[in-house]
Amino acid sequence: MIVRCPRILGTGLDDVVDGWVRIGGDRIVEVGRGDPPAGEAVEHPGWLAPGYVDLHVHGGGGAAFQSGEPADVETAVGFHRRHGTTTMLASLVSADVADLAAVTRRLATAVARGLIAGVHLEGPFLAPGRRGAHDVSVLRPPDPSDVRRLLDAGPVRVVTLAPELPGALDAIRTITGAGVVAAVGHTDAAYEEVVAAIDAGARLGTHLFNGMGPVHHRAPGPVVALLEDPRVVVELIVDGVHVHTALVAGLLRSAASRVALVTDAVAATGLPDGRYRLGSQDVVVRDGVSRLVVGDSLAGSTLTMERAVAGAVRAGAEPAVVVAAATATPARVLGLQDEVGSVAPGLRADLVALDDDFAVTEVWRAGERVS
Repeated sequence: MIVRCPRILGTGLDDVVDGWVRIGGDRIVEVGRGDPPAGEAVEHPGWLAPGYVDLHVHGGGGAAFQSGEPADVETAVGFHRRHGTTTMLASLVSADVADLAAVTRRLATAVARGLIAGVHLEGPFLAPGRRGAHDVSVLRPPDPSDVRRLLDAGPVRVVTLAPELPGALDAIRTITGAGVVAAVGHTDAAYEEVVAAIDAGARLGTHLFNGMGPVHHRAPGPVVALLEDPRVVVELIVDGVHVHTALVAGLLRSAASRVALVTDAVAATGLPDGRYRLGSQDVVVRDGVSRLVVGDSLAGSTLTMERAVAGAVRAGAEPAVVVAAATATPARVLGLQDEVGSVAPGLRADLVALDDDFAVTEVWRAGERVS
């Protein structure tokens, strides 16, 4: 099959104008310009991009990954695939360590089936003062036995923790030594403590600006430490609520290759306003914004990567930069850059067709159209 499109992003080269992509089985076989070789051609008038890669998604379409149940996984994955996300981590909010380990074991089946790329443990090693929508009763410092128990439970790919907690630097070394990404988030850490965490191996900042102290000229805090180190990628939630659009455009100009767009989407994503659950917490969605019923903290988002990409472009960022932040950069964080995240021969045929407003019009995952 050949997909022909006026503009192709994410090829690793200059943007391809009047281009085409030839797919064989589940792989991209060839990318070219001008007239395509003979074959069945699918014409799209807008943009073609790699399938989106989301490092941080809790659920969608009424289902949460927190249950670990196959039906919930399929519902959430199917919902986000229809909006362009072809690779995602199942993010779990803080819970009892035994419960998190059990859910992680159940999610191993979804990884084996290719539904998800792994598990993101957002907690429970978080700072109570920056807990956001996490249940404070289950938060704890990273005891070595707890860390090892979670890592041994299954396909963990990212662990978010607060580096100022007792034992956190040793935990980061254990996490990274296991080939897992250590992320700084939900933290009251000082600038110097985050620098130490990066030196210990942390390579990701969880939803930058949210769940961490603000920048101060005498106490720069986590934001500055994460942004100044070229080894670190930072997550960004572009929903017009979590981060001001001026910061979105500025970051994508100044740190383009180090920004990964994420949704932090919850089960309520794609559903009407109302009351829902996030882990053990009650949340209410009003005007599409998810907050705790008690405390009013933001509780994830109802964002899709489709809306995140379109929103970042509207904020003034270059389309090629935005698409890289939704594809190549998060793929690199997971070490999957040779499999997904680009439109290049040999990679999995994950493609998203977009109209001129960057709305998704067609999705292919492993060469097959997503219904």
